Amino acid sequence: MAAKGRCRYSTASFANAVSGPAHNGLPIDINLLGLKPCYSTNVKKLMHNSPAPPCPVLGVCGHSGAGKTTLLEEILPVLGARGLSIAVVKHDAHGIQVDRAGKDSDRLFRAGAEILLQGPDESFLRTRHGRCDDLALALIELSPHHDLILIEGHKHSPCPKIWLQDREGGAMPAGLEGVVDCYPFDEGRAARLLDFLDQWLPEQWRRPPVHACVLIGGKSRRMGRDKHLIQHEGKTWLERTVETLAPLCETVVISGGGRVPQALNSYPRLPDAPGLQGPVAGILACMRWAPHANWLVCACDMPDITKAALEWLLAQRRPGVWGILPRRDRDAPVEPLFALYDWRARHLLEAQTARGTMGPHAVATHGKVVSPPAPPSIVGAWRNVNTPPDLC
Repeated sequence: MAAKGRCRYSTASFANAVSGPAHNGLPIDINLLGLKPCYSTNVKKLMHNSPAPPCPVLGVCGHSGAGKTTLLEEILPVLGARGLSIAVVKHDAHGIQVDRAGKDSDRLFRAGAEILLQGPDESFLRTRHGRCDDLALALIELSPHHDLILIEGHKHSPCPKIWLQDREGGAMPAGLEGVVDCYPFDEGRAARLLDFLDQWLPEQWRRPPVHACVLIGGKSRRMGRDKHLIQHEGKTWLERTVETLAPLCETVVISGGGRVPQALNSYPRLPDAPGLQGPVAGILACMRWAPHANWLVCACDMPDITKAALEWLLAQRRPGVWGILPRRDRDAPVEPLFALYDWRARHLLEAQTARGTMGPHAVATHGKVVSPPAPPSIVGAWRNVNTPPDLC
């Protein structure tokens, strides 16, 4: 029996191990992401160091008859009730039977097409061998849409895994890597696996890096001047915001056009994503640039952000939550411009802009986004300054 404890393969290291150079890190040509060349020379250096997709991956392995499917069938409703989106990757060495010969969908598939079947409550994509047979590529495709990926089988993949014994208590194969625990064939396995996930999943959820995006470049018509260059106690609002964010974030990026104080020349800068309008153009520019990072977004006209407010925002992270857009109180509108966006939130923003909705507040209606009221002690951090009288 394998000893209990942390697996030497983290989810991130597994993704790096299997993804290969084409998927390890950000694309070198950011034009592929819909961006113009970045203003900063630091961008390429950071791009080379970006991690592979960080969705937690856990294997459930065992010999035939060990109860792998039964165990997953027991825990999936529990995880779903907790608001988690789960994908299961199942290996079937005997081939896949998903359609009936003679059905329209089967006829079209055999004629050479890939088939998307859509029903009232579900859809099914049937593809040809070669698109999803590579486990690493399948995980990359599944990651942005799920909170946890469970792999049934694939015992030789280097992901962390649970080994299930069969009724006879057969030995685990020699040399099997990444086993974090071994469960005997008994009725307590579901509770044991759920207890493991209660500890392991939050740890994995906090592994992706947190970057900060400071939005500048608005027209500032009501203020009459660039808000990010307004000075307070000898420093611009932009400088003060960057100084507050930097200790809590791996990278601070200045997003948008406009002049920047010389003291901030070393920070990466990104232009707005083309074809988009408003703050979402800056947010998506950052998320396309570093698609596997979580993003603290802060508008330059919120000069009162504090370390305490940032720490509170970061503390709201939990498995299943893809965005944290706070409210000043329970009845106030959401605040999308001092908020935390999980890396999975990118496809939510991409989808809404494709529908013509440019306001980032619209993602607050999605079931994976929460809008907690900020505590009274830090609510002032969400003060927005738009006009000269607001400066008083």
